[in-house]
Amino acid sequence: MPKIDLKKENKEFYYPSTGEVAVVDVPEMKFLMIDGQGDPNTSQEYKDAMETIFPVSYKTKFISKKEKSQDYVVMPLEGLWWTDNMEEFTIADKNSWKWTVMIRQPPVVNDSLIDKAVKELEKKKNLPSLSKLRLETFKEGSSIQIMHIGPYGEAEGPAVGKLHEFIENKGYQLRGKHHEIYISDLRRTKPEKLKTVIRQPFK
Repeated sequence: MPKIDLKKENKEFYYPSTGEVAVVDVPEMKFLMIDGQGDPNTSQEYKDAMETIFPVSYKTKFISKKEKSQDYVVMPLEGLWWTDNMEEFTIADKNSWKWTVMIRQPPVVNDSLIDKAVKELEKKKNLPSLSKLRLETFKEGSSIQIMHIGPYGEAEGPAVGKLHEFIENKGYQLRGKHHEIYISDLRRTKPEKLKTVIRQPFK
Protein backbone atom coordinates (compact mmCIF):
# COMPACT_ATOMS: atom_id res chain seq x y z
CA MET A 1 0.00 0.00 0.00
CA PRO A 2 1.65 3.28 -1.10
CA LYS A 3 1.81 6.01 1.53
CA ILE A 4 1.09 9.60 0.50
CA ASP A 5 3.42 12.26 1.91
CA LEU A 6 2.17 15.67 0.82
CA LYS A 7 5.32 17.36 2.18
CA LYS A 8 7.36 15.43 -0.40
CA GLU A 9 4.82 15.86 -3.17
CA ASN A 10 4.64 19.63 -2.56
CA LYS A 11 8.21 20.36 -1.44
CA GLU A 12 8.01 23.95 -2.65
CA PHE A 13 5.50 24.76 0.11
CA TYR A 14 7.30 23.03 3.00
CA TYR A 15 11.04 23.32 2.42
CA PRO A 16 11.97 26.88 1.38
CA SER A 17 15.45 28.33 1.72
CA THR A 18 16.64 29.67 5.06
CA GLY A 19 18.35 32.63 3.39
CA GLU A 20 16.28 33.64 0.39
CA VAL A 21 12.64 34.64 0.20
CA ALA A 22 10.63 32.32 -2.06
CA VAL A 23 7.53 33.36 -3.99
CA VAL A 24 4.85 30.67 -4.19
CA ASP A 25 1.30 30.36 -5.46
CA VAL A 26 -0.45 28.25 -2.83
CA PRO A 27 -3.42 26.34 -4.26
CA GLU A 28 -6.58 25.29 -2.48
CA MET A 29 -5.87 22.73 0.24
CA LYS A 30 -8.04 20.86 2.72
CA PHE A 31 -7.51 21.32 6.47
CA LEU A 32 -8.87 20.37 9.83
CA MET A 33 -9.15 23.72 11.65
CA ILE A 34 -9.87 25.11 15.11
CA ASP A 35 -10.13 28.84 15.91
CA GLY A 36 -9.24 30.45 19.22
CA GLN A 37 -7.66 33.35 21.05
CA GLY A 38 -4.89 33.85 23.59
CA ASP A 39 -1.25 33.16 24.35
CA PRO A 40 -0.41 29.71 22.95
CA ASN A 41 2.05 29.16 25.81
CA THR A 42 -0.53 29.64 28.57
CA SER A 43 -4.01 29.51 27.02
CA GLN A 44 -6.26 26.59 28.00
CA GLU A 45 -8.11 27.18 24.74
CA TYR A 46 -4.92 26.49 22.77
CA LYS A 47 -4.17 23.38 24.84
CA ASP A 48 -7.69 22.12 24.23
CA ALA A 49 -7.26 22.67 20.49
CA MET A 50 -4.09 20.56 20.48
CA GLU A 51 -5.84 17.81 22.44
CA THR A 52 -8.52 17.68 19.76
CA ILE A 53 -6.93 18.29 16.36
CA PHE A 54 -4.06 15.81 16.69
CA PRO A 55 -6.08 12.79 17.90
CA VAL A 56 -8.71 13.34 15.21
CA SER A 57 -6.05 13.67 12.50
CA TYR A 58 -4.31 10.44 13.49
CA LYS A 59 -7.52 8.47 13.98
CA THR A 60 -8.73 9.62 10.55
CA LYS A 61 -5.47 8.37 9.01
CA PHE A 62 -5.96 4.91 10.54
CA ILE A 63 -9.56 4.72 9.34
CA SER A 64 -8.50 5.79 5.84
CA LYS A 65 -5.86 3.07 5.78
CA LYS A 66 -8.31 0.42 6.97
CA GLU A 67 -11.44 1.34 5.04
CA LYS A 68 -10.12 3.17 1.97
CA SER A 69 -6.78 1.33 1.58
CA GLN A 70 -5.16 4.76 1.48
CA ASP A 71 -2.33 5.42 3.90
CA TYR A 72 -0.70 8.80 4.33
CA VAL A 73 1.67 10.77 6.53
CA VAL A 74 -0.11 13.06 9.00
CA MET A 75 0.93 16.58 8.10
CA PRO A 76 2.59 19.05 10.50
CA LEU A 77 0.69 21.55 12.59
CA GLU A 78 0.15 24.95 11.00
CA GLY A 79 -1.04 28.22 12.48
CA LEU A 80 -2.60 31.46 11.27
CA TRP A 81 -1.97 34.36 13.64
CA TRP A 82 -3.51 37.84 13.79
CA THR A 83 -5.16 40.54 15.88
CA ASP A 84 -8.18 42.69 15.02
CA ASN A 85 -5.77 45.58 14.49
CA MET A 86 -2.61 44.16 12.90
CA GLU A 87 -0.68 47.30 13.83
CA GLU A 88 -1.04 46.10 17.42
CA PHE A 89 0.16 42.56 16.64
CA THR A 90 3.08 42.22 19.03
CA ILE A 91 4.92 39.50 20.92
CA ALA A 92 4.63 41.67 24.04
CA ASP A 93 0.86 41.01 24.25
CA LYS A 94 0.13 37.44 23.17
CA ASN A 95 -3.17 37.39 25.08
CA SER A 96 -4.74 39.48 22.33
CA TRP A 97 -3.63 37.09 19.59
CA LYS A 98 -6.25 35.29 17.56
CA TRP A 99 -5.32 32.08 15.84
CA THR A 100 -6.40 29.18 13.69
CA VAL A 101 -4.58 25.90 14.24
CA MET A 102 -4.78 23.53 11.28
CA ILE A 103 -3.51 20.25 9.88
CA ARG A 104 -3.64 19.60 6.14
CA GLN A 105 -5.63 16.58 4.98
CA PRO A 106 -5.20 14.57 1.76
CA PRO A 107 -7.99 14.40 -0.85
CA VAL A 108 -9.28 11.06 0.47
CA VAL A 109 -10.38 12.68 3.75
CA ASN A 110 -13.99 13.89 3.89
CA ASP A 111 -16.59 14.74 6.51
CA SER A 112 -17.67 11.11 6.73
CA LEU A 113 -14.17 9.92 7.69
CA ILE A 114 -13.82 12.74 10.21
CA ASP A 115 -17.20 11.84 11.77
CA LYS A 116 -16.14 8.20 12.13
CA ALA A 117 -12.85 9.23 13.72
CA VAL A 118 -14.63 11.49 16.20
CA LYS A 119 -17.18 8.82 17.17
CA GLU A 120 -14.43 6.25 17.82
CA LEU A 121 -12.37 8.70 19.86
CA GLU A 122 -15.32 9.87 21.94
CA LYS A 123 -15.70 6.34 23.34
CA LYS A 124 -12.26 6.55 24.93
CA LYS A 125 -11.32 10.19 25.50
CA ASN A 126 -12.53 13.74 25.83
CA LEU A 127 -12.10 16.04 22.83
CA PRO A 128 -12.36 19.47 24.51
CA SER A 129 -12.55 21.56 21.33
CA LEU A 130 -14.74 19.25 19.28
CA SER A 131 -17.49 21.88 18.84
CA LYS A 132 -14.94 24.17 17.15
CA LEU A 133 -13.41 21.54 14.86
CA ARG A 134 -14.16 21.80 11.14
CA LEU A 135 -12.94 20.44 7.81
CA GLU A 136 -12.48 23.31 5.38
CA THR A 137 -10.69 24.23 2.17
CA PHE A 138 -8.27 27.14 2.27
CA LYS A 139 -6.48 28.93 -0.55
CA GLU A 140 -3.74 31.51 0.05
CA GLY A 141 -2.67 32.22 -3.51
CA SER A 142 0.30 34.55 -4.02
CA SER A 143 2.57 34.37 -0.99
CA ILE A 144 6.18 34.61 0.07
CA GLN A 145 7.89 32.35 2.55
CA ILE A 146 11.18 31.50 4.21
CA MET A 147 12.48 28.78 6.53
CA HIS A 148 13.32 29.83 10.10
CA ILE A 149 15.69 27.61 12.08
CA GLY A 150 15.52 28.10 15.83
CA PRO A 151 13.07 28.89 18.65
CA TYR A 152 9.63 30.38 18.13
CA GLY A 153 8.65 33.94 19.07
CA GLU A 154 11.16 36.78 19.08
CA ALA A 155 13.82 34.65 17.36
CA GLU A 156 11.66 34.65 14.23
CA GLY A 157 12.02 38.44 13.93
CA PRO A 158 14.80 38.50 11.28
CA ALA A 159 12.96 36.01 9.06
CA VAL A 160 9.69 37.95 9.32
CA GLY A 161 11.65 41.13 8.61
CA LYS A 162 13.00 39.66 5.37
CA LEU A 163 9.49 38.88 4.19
CA HIS A 164 8.18 42.35 4.96
CA GLU A 165 11.23 44.00 3.40
CA PHE A 166 10.74 41.93 0.23
CA ILE A 167 7.09 42.99 -0.03
CA GLU A 168 7.96 46.65 0.53
CA ASN A 169 10.82 46.63 -2.00
CA LYS A 170 8.60 45.06 -4.65
CA GLY A 171 5.83 47.56 -4.06
CA TYR A 172 3.43 44.86 -2.90
CA GLN A 173 1.04 44.97 0.05
CA LEU A 174 0.51 42.58 2.95
CA ARG A 175 -2.62 40.45 2.61
CA GLY A 176 -4.18 37.85 4.83
CA LYS A 177 -2.71 36.42 8.04
CA HIS A 178 0.73 35.57 9.33
CA HIS A 179 1.15 31.85 8.63
CA GLU A 180 3.55 29.38 10.26
CA ILE A 181 4.13 25.70 9.47
CA TYR A 182 5.85 23.75 12.24
CA ILE A 183 7.90 21.20 10.32
CA SER A 184 9.75 19.89 13.39
CA ASP A 185 8.28 17.85 16.21
CA LEU A 186 8.55 20.11 19.26
CA ARG A 187 8.68 17.09 21.58
CA ARG A 188 11.74 15.61 19.87
CA THR A 189 13.67 18.63 18.59
CA LYS A 190 15.95 21.03 20.45
CA PRO A 191 14.74 24.67 20.26
CA GLU A 192 17.80 25.78 18.28
CA LYS A 193 17.07 23.16 15.59
CA LEU A 194 13.32 23.72 15.13
CA LYS A 195 12.27 24.27 11.51
CA THR A 196 9.37 26.64 10.87
CA VAL A 197 8.10 27.83 7.51
CA ILE A 198 7.00 31.45 7.82
CA ARG A 199 4.59 32.53 5.08
CA GLN A 200 2.92 35.82 4.23
CA PRO A 201 0.31 36.32 1.49
CA PHE A 202 0.64 39.51 -0.54
CA LYS A 203 -1.12 41.51 -3.22
